[in-house]
Amino acid sequence: MSNQIFGPVPSRRLGRSLGVDLVPLKTCTYDCIYCQLGPTTCKTMERKEWVPLDGVLEKLQEKLSTKPDYITLSGSGEPTLYSRVDELIDRIKAMTDVPVAVLTNGSLLWREDVRRQLIHADLVIPSLDAGDEAMFRLVNRPHEEISFEQMLSGLIDLRREFRGEYWLEVFVVGAYTAVPGELAKVAQCVDRIGPDRVQLNTVTRPPAEKYAVGVSTERLEELTSTFRPRAEIIADFRGVHRQAEFVAGREEILQMLRRRPCSIDDIAGGLDMHRNEVVKYIEELNAEDLLEESLTAEKLYYKVANKPAV
Repeated sequence: MSNQIFGPVPSRRLGRSLGVDLVPLKTCTYDCIYCQLGPTTCKTMERKEWVPLDGVLEKLQEKLSTKPDYITLSGSGEPTLYSRVDELIDRIKAMTDVPVAVLTNGSLLWREDVRRQLIHADLVIPSLDAGDEAMFRLVNRPHEEISFEQMLSGLIDLRREFRGEYWLEVFVVGAYTAVPGELAKVAQCVDRIGPDRVQLNTVTRPPAEKYAVGVSTERLEELTSTFRPRAEIIADFRGVHRQAEFVAGREEILQMLRRRPCSIDDIAGGLDMHRNEVVKYIEELNAEDLLEESLTAEKLYYKVANKPAV
């Protein structure tokens, strides 16, 4: 596994985020139908040192000169599967004053040892995508040993114990959790958790399953008042890569796609970029109708759209 450190990438909520990827691609406790990185290939609850801690810190040190707003533990799978996450956080904080954020699906927070390991982070952003066991199984497709009540109890317990900022992401999927009755169940769970912020997201990139569809920004706006505190929408991402320092990466991808159609992995390998960075660029270029998609042998390819002359 290479490229554990990626970015900084422009983040919808964290500004210039320097990503730390701690597990191999799609090593996760869930197999969410909406995941932008595709189906989970290693569904596990095994916690271990998936990549050498010292190597991660060494690469991170080299990137601190980029002056990120946050160092974000996220990436290609579930970061709490990394067994030395507490040591990593403490050593990052000894190295720099840049705040540490953890993006987690929240599936292992029922474990006291996992909650204790996150206690020195500055910000934790867990997810809650369902309001009961049945929807949890449909949308998140968790490891068989994780129940909905277990997961929810972990989100509640972390809120009681954690002294940093606690933001909760709710991912809305059309025909699933966008249904008023289902969303009301999620809102009741949010009330029990009591996060500092609630953030609504939806499908904006090609999901693991084609039937996982997004909802409109207008619909998300309608749903914000369902939550306490009132939710904020984080799904719209366009415009961020127009910042001067990100224009070069955006143009490199466009140049590559002008030459030939490429998949996400083709672009990442060809430009030596982390897959997550490429996904963010592709999302925005798609939103601007600059790309065309085609499916070949179950793989999605992108090329620059041929627009008629005006």
